Amino acid sequence: MENKKIVVFLDSGDTLINESTEIRDANDVVISADVIPGADAMVRTLYEKGYTIALVADGLEQSFKNVLTQNGICNCFAALINSENTGVCKPDGRMFKAAAEALDLTEKDFKRVVMVGNNLGRDVKGANELGITSVFMAWTPRYPRTPADESEVPDYTIYNPVELVDLVDKLNSEYED
Repeated sequence: MENKKIVVFLDSGDTLINESTEIRDANDVVISADVIPGADAMVRTLYEKGYTIALVADGLEQSFKNVLTQNGICNCFAALINSENTGVCKPDGRMFKAAAEALDLTEKDFKRVVMVGNNLGRDVKGANELGITSVFMAWTPRYPRTPADESEVPDYTIYNPVELVDLVDKLNSEYED
C-alpha cells in the first residue's frame, strides 16, 4: 500500500455523528447515536486506503468510544482526542497539538494535516490558526454556514462525507515535502 502523506483529523458531531440522534445518560454521556449518511463508509474508505485518522472533538471520551464502536468505525482511528482529556475546547490549539503529538507529528507536519468539521468558529478557526488545512462539513443547518470573520473561512467546503475521500486523495497526490 502506498504511504499516505495526508493525515485526517475529524470532528464528531454533525461531521460523523448525527447530533439529533444522540441518546444521553444521566451523566450526559452519549450512549448511542447514528452516523450521518455516508460517514461510516467515508471513514472506512480513508482507513482502507492507508490514511491516518484521528478524532479531534469536544465532548466526553466515553461518548466518542460509545458511538464510534456502535457504528463500527472506532478501530479506524489512530487517536481519539477530546476536550475532556485535554481540558480545552476547540478552537484552542492545544486540541490539535494533542492530536498531532498522539500521532508522533510535530508542528512542521501541520501542513499535511486536514481538519474536517461542522463548526466554523471551532473546527475551521482552530485549524486555520495553526496552518492546518480546514475543511468545512456543511451538512447540517444546526450551525452557522457563514464565517464570522476571515479566521473562519475554510480552505474547502464539502456537503456530505463521501466528498472527503476524493478531496483527501487529491491533496495527497499534490503534497510535496
